[in-house]
Amino acid sequence: MGRTIREQIRQELNLTASAGVAPNKFLAKLASDWRKPNGLFVIQPEDIDAFLVPLPVGRLPGVGKVTGEKLANLGVHTVADLRKLDLSVLEQYLGRCGVRLHELARGIDENEVVPDRPTQSISVEDTFEQDVLLTETEPMIRRLTEKLRSASRKEPRIARTVVLKLKTSDFKLLTRSHTPDSPPSSCEELTDIALKVRERVELGPQQCYRLVGVGLSNFRDREDEAGQADLFQLQR
Repeated sequence: MGRTIREQIRQELNLTASAGVAPNKFLAKLASDWRKPNGLFVIQPEDIDAFLVPLPVGRLPGVGKVTGEKLANLGVHTVADLRKLDLSVLEQYLGRCGVRLHELARGIDENEVVPDRPTQSISVEDTFEQDVLLTETEPMIRRLTEKLRSASRKEPRIARTVVLKLKTSDFKLLTRSHTPDSPPSSCEELTDIALKVRERVELGPQQCYRLVGVGLSNFRDREDEAGQADLFQLQR
């Protein structure tokens, strides 16, 4: 099924896609990240512990900078470290988030997969064979926006926000976004916005990057978008 879905995406959108197969939604998401940008990874039930235990705790959803620092203060750096903490300790320090992390560290996730829900975002990305400078990413961004524009034309709803994603050579992930007054109406306009968003990245001219991605988010129904445009004209 995973291979079939990836092949359908390739044929219909001319895009690569990674797929993850696992006993639950959380583990499948981790698996889908494992063989990016164009792979398939399966976590069998009997392999859950072997897969999870060595992972850095930052790979768990909900562990950002602040939560990561709190966990580090508790001596937690990997999922194995997290498993050693009692639920009461995690709940005391992190509240409901602590309870959730206690479950995720053991591969427990009861969240249901909801099929056919409205699109929340569309994105495309490239991982480079060799790290590049920020100034060298323009050709990649232009190529990605063409793919993204083609994919978005098949979506019945309209995206309001353009997102640029970058990963540094030391695996630091950063995103920048912009919501223009009106949605991008052409590939050229989408590219122009993405390149202008790139100007807001300030990690120094010598910083190298291993991945760049461009995405669209903040989708709205076309009827709602038309209503907002009429309202804006009325107010003016």
